[in-house]
Amino acid sequence: MTATRIEGKDVAGALKARVKDAAAQLKSAHGITVGLGVILVGEDPASEVYVRNKGIAAREAGLHAVEIKLPASSTEAEVLAEVARLNADPSVHGFLVQFPTPPQVRQTAVIDAIDPAKDVDGLTATNAGLLVSGREGLVSCTPSGALMMIKQVKADLAGLDAVVIGRSILVGRPMAQLLINESCTVTTAHSRTRDLPALCRRADILVAAIGKPNFVRGDWVKPGAIVIDVGINRIAGENGKTRLVGDVAYAEAAGVAGAITPVPGGVGPMTIACLLRNAVIAACRQNNLPVPAAL
Repeated sequence: MTATRIEGKDVAGALKARVKDAAAQLKSAHGITVGLGVILVGEDPASEVYVRNKGIAAREAGLHAVEIKLPASSTEAEVLAEVARLNADPSVHGFLVQFPTPPQVRQTAVIDAIDPAKDVDGLTATNAGLLVSGREGLVSCTPSGALMMIKQVKADLAGLDAVVIGRSILVGRPMAQLLINESCTVTTAHSRTRDLPALCRRADILVAAIGKPNFVRGDWVKPGAIVIDVGINRIAGENGKTRLVGDVAYAEAAGVAGAITPVPGGVGPMTIACLLRNAVIAACRQNNLPVPAAL
């Protein structure tokens, strides 16, 4: 068996096109330009690249991109003041603070300060609670994108066994809840799970989000399973260079799975696309307008 490769670039491109159409409709019909903000604290190179890419993607989709850069020496109070400013800015419909923040700025304090209606990362306790209760909220972008990719392979997930490796608030927990909401039978695995390979072999849907390169081996995968690799790990390559790999040993798993996401080029592109989607959804809800069905 050779697994179908789920190309994140293709799925994300289609979603971005729908977001662009929805944003254009909001502007033409209601005079609303969707605003998406990002607060970056410090000069982490990876974060700077990510924030820059978010801004480019937002502008390409017709959104108003607001980028706030604060020095690494900023106090927690200074960061929270910028959060409060964006909370109160009617031209910004959604925003996020790029993590990690410097050690003097607590992530929990930042998350708690964000208006849930503008929480495009889906990290606030309010949005997490709405997800658990099956109500409308803003959902974390990476698991949202992963679910869209799963449904590219199989639209009806009811009754399937799913295993999510990882229990972070950014990916693992919301991913498990999204699959529960699709009527899957879900197991969340983690560092203390017993006999993880045997557990994974039962999974019709296997999501790896643990942050360990090539951790999930091919003989852990149920034949025909849908495998979603959320991991992005940089390891040593040839000639002193580094390369990106996922949490799944791709070549091994691709010989067993029915469908699989690559790294890079899988879930990654979906994260920014879903961020843009969340900004448009937030703008609609803040203006008491229906969210376009295409989103």
